[in-house]
Amino acid sequence: MTTASERDLVLYERDGKIATITLNRPEVRNAQNGKLLYALDAAFEQFASDDDAAVAIVAGAGPHFSSGHDLGPTGDRDVTFDRRSLWWDHVGKAGAENRFARECELYVGLCRRWRDLPKPTIAAVQGACIMGGLMVAWSCDLIIASDDAFFADAAVDFGIPGVEIFAHPWELGPRQAKEFLFTSQRLGAADAHRLGMVNHVVPREQLMTEARELAGRIAQRPRLGLALAKQAVNQCEDLMGKRSGTDSVFGLHQLAHAHNAEVMGDMNGGGSPDVVRRALAEQPKA
Repeated sequence: MTTASERDLVLYERDGKIATITLNRPEVRNAQNGKLLYALDAAFEQFASDDDAAVAIVAGAGPHFSSGHDLGPTGDRDVTFDRRSLWWDHVGKAGAENRFARECELYVGLCRRWRDLPKPTIAAVQGACIMGGLMVAWSCDLIIASDDAFFADAAVDFGIPGVEIFAHPWELGPRQAKEFLFTSQRLGAADAHRLGMVNHVVPREQLMTEARELAGRIAQRPRLGLALAKQAVNQCEDLMGKRSGTDSVFGLHQLAHAHNAEVMGDMNGGGSPDVVRRALAEQPKA
């Protein structure tokens, strides 16, 4: 049997103009440790540099897209930075010099880097897309979900306002974002589509076929036109406050970590794997 340490954590394949980038830790529901996130960044960089690749589909191996940050023993929290930003190496540092530097690099910095990639990207989401999984999907331009996909952010159960890239009000609208966070309840694919977070919902067995069909239609357009259209929408979204809003809430996120560390001795408030298991087990709202 091939172990996780012996295989690629992220796969990159290209068929014609369409690249497929696959999170490849199915044994832990594609939970994200530092090594996987840097491997995902390398795959996005390969896609950006590949002149023959016009559109990328981001997928997850196995039954789930991603269960978010790896909070278990395989989480590898102290992985040395791969220097995608100019933050100093957090390893061996204390307090905010560890938490703030790590999360600026791995979560905020990488997600923004992927969002700014000038080629179109499509997230093909099946099963669980929770917490850190949301941030990967939200970094993509379009989201296609299988009919059994579900979305959740249980960060409030840790005493934290939400995941590091706080895009919730822009993805769901303010009141739906509040309910999503206050209840930590799963949002089914149909409701995510109704609220505008998901472009299309398709049967599970047709997910990749439909994603490739959409990617093929996009790939027929001029590369520069697509890049400029993407930049135009992103700039308008940022003028609506997205970038400054996510910067502001990242400070609240760090405040919550500091409070948890001071009061409970654990930046996530303890019991983290149990919270994720509940998010995976609970039923979507009706």
